Amino acid sequence: MFLNEINLHNSLWQRLMARRTRLPHALLLAGPRGLGKFALAQAFASGLLCEQPGMDGRSCGTCIACGWMAQGNHPDFRLLQPEALAAGDEGADEGKGDKKKASQQITIDQVRELDDFLNVGTHRSGLRVILVHPAEAMNRSTANALLKSLEEPGAGTVFLLVSDEPKRLLPTIRSRCQFEAVAVPKRSEAQAALQAAGLAEADRWLALAGGAPYLALELAAAKQGEWMSRLSTRLTSADIDVHVAAAELDKMLRDAKGSIPLRLIVDYVQRWTVDLTLTASGLPVRYFVGQQDTIMSVVRRLSVPVLVGFYRRLVEARRQAEQPLNGRLFLENLFLDYRSLFANNHGT
Repeated sequence: MFLNEINLHNSLWQRLMARRTRLPHALLLAGPRGLGKFALAQAFASGLLCEQPGMDGRSCGTCIACGWMAQGNHPDFRLLQPEALAAGDEGADEGKGDKKKASQQITIDQVRELDDFLNVGTHRSGLRVILVHPAEAMNRSTANALLKSLEEPGAGTVFLLVSDEPKRLLPTIRSRCQFEAVAVPKRSEAQAALQAAGLAEADRWLALAGGAPYLALELAAAKQGEWMSRLSTRLTSADIDVHVAAAELDKMLRDAKGSIPLRLIVDYVQRWTVDLTLTASGLPVRYFVGQQDTIMSVVRRLSVPVLVGFYRRLVEARRQAEQPLNGRLFLENLFLDYRSLFANNHGT
């Protein structure tokens, strides 16, 4: 399914266009996951490198530079991203004998490979663009290596950094970039775009995604609905059988062969917890709009302080889910923590 990221973020695109005459050496596009930041950065990079851009700054799609970009081999463009993303399938190598699993991190070797790229002239006497996605996928050593290039980028060089979690970036990295916030698009516009793209139940998926249209597509992808339904059923019970629930969900993730990263499970539980907290506070749900009555019945045994404490622990669990770990053990701990809310709550 195709979404037009420029139309969804037209006001931001206009701000980016206003910068073309005096480009900063580094731009940081940051906002919640699933808004289309990467697609927007790619469109901006293509427009910068295009030799016949339109009046609106979009690439023409027909010049030599656009042909190179379409083929993924423009000599003046570099994309730094984890191998897992480049492979297009997170965890795709898992379970294939001794084959090394694709890295979830941008490596220091990838950054060092920029040295030659930055020290030679451009091929078409134009700009040189480096797109880093997601920027928070760099450890400290990798970020420090990139920092050297950010401090002295050279004429005609533009860094585009994309981040879901800019606070995880080194302060020195953030200070070298000009910041552009990517906002959640208007709900009506996002829903119309998803419907036009052919997504069934667009309103439901958009609500689950917190208004993020690209995340809505991700959640609605093949096999997403099944695990969500199973997880919702488990979360409505105050007496979860931790081992059975973890085994069931772990098998579904394994059967999906990496198409459902563990972080999506935590994201889902975070959204569920937000709606429980809102309901406990007398406010309408934000994500599970079709399960208001169910959430109301669950939250009667819980209190806001207990839920807030659990959500804080989920934030840490979300970080752990990005690292190699025992998936089943992780899920057991997650369900155990959730079940403890009902045993130790102070709700009415």
